[in-house]
Amino acid sequence: MLFLFILLVNKGYKLLINKVVGKQLLKPVKINHYQLFSGTQMTGILTRLISLVRWVFVILVIYLALPLIFSLFPWTKGIAKILLSFILRPIFSVAHSFVKYMPNLFTILVIYILTRYLVRAIKYFMIEIERGTLNIKGFYADWAMPTFKIVKALAYIFMFIAIFPYLPGSESKIFQGVSVFIGVLFSLGSSSAISNVVSGVVITYMRPFKVGDRVKIADQTGDVVEKNLLVTRIKTIKNEEITIPNATILAGGTTNYSALAAREALILHTTVTIGYDVPWRLVHQLLINAANAVSATEQVPAPFVLQTSLDDYYVSYQLNMYTHESHGIAGIYSLIHQHIQDEFNNAGVEIMSPAYHSLRDGNTVTIPPKKRPENYKPDGFIFKEP
Repeated sequence: MLFLFILLVNKGYKLLINKVVGKQLLKPVKINHYQLFSGTQMTGILTRLISLVRWVFVILVIYLALPLIFSLFPWTKGIAKILLSFILRPIFSVAHSFVKYMPNLFTILVIYILTRYLVRAIKYFMIEIERGTLNIKGFYADWAMPTFKIVKALAYIFMFIAIFPYLPGSESKIFQGVSVFIGVLFSLGSSSAISNVVSGVVITYMRPFKVGDRVKIADQTGDVVEKNLLVTRIKTIKNEEITIPNATILAGGTTNYSALAAREALILHTTVTIGYDVPWRLVHQLLINAANAVSATEQVPAPFVLQTSLDDYYVSYQLNMYTHESHGIAGIYSLIHQHIQDEFNNAGVEIMSPAYHSLRDGNTVTIPPKKRPENYKPDGFIFKEP
């Protein structure tokens, strides 16, 4: 009877293998666009698994048949009981442990389900705040999702703390020792990461910038493309992506060019130094004309000039202009400087400071030749006898 049963198992195994291998029923396993296992590989894995199950089943049947055979003879009944106890005792022990553990398992499920639905409820309210549907005084919309992530992490940490005593083997010294060892490794190896996370939380609620703002952090100027609890990434005007740890940002200063640019306009300024021989009113007018020639300049409020210092050889004039285009600062400065040169050259005013040394025949002016008068002739050197 036993041999007949084994024969039927082998026959069924062959039929099943022929059906699986012959028809190639299994499809490739893919993760996104990456193929983890092909159909052929999956067929091979299933074939080996079926073969393993067959051998386990055959060995189990033979093992169970031996006690029945031994029980037929009085002098081998003890052996039959021993063989049966090798299988039945672990089964009964596992079943008893599982039944005994059922209340703890039920407690774990209740804690998990409550935590999960609490997190879902918090997420719903945070999404409403982010959309602007729900308004809470003093709580900004860009705080919503970072706050949700923090609350979610804390909720699951507290859930694990609550579940820990109900885990099987939680009272074991080995289990507790491994937990302490992992905690020590985490605390020693992640001090810098924790510092960045804390800094990221502080930066989130300080709101020094948001994604898309033009900022200057340390010596780097660019647009914020990403900010998270660990780092902030900015894209510079040279198309370089720079990653800055949040701890570095919190320890230093941050200049935000976009924060008030849209609402109140940003003031761009540049300084030129002109000699005392040029009337200051003329210099003011030329600088304002140069600012107005730039399309990004706002007419209201109007550009203005400040005389910031009276130095030994020249006067420092600071041109100030308003603009809403915070992302085009480099190009605007370039245009301002171009128009300043054009305005001063057209007016016949030389920009020869802060220092200009030249040995030239006839003391030719530095105005470009195309801007000089048609009948212009340079003055020669004049020597006077003492």
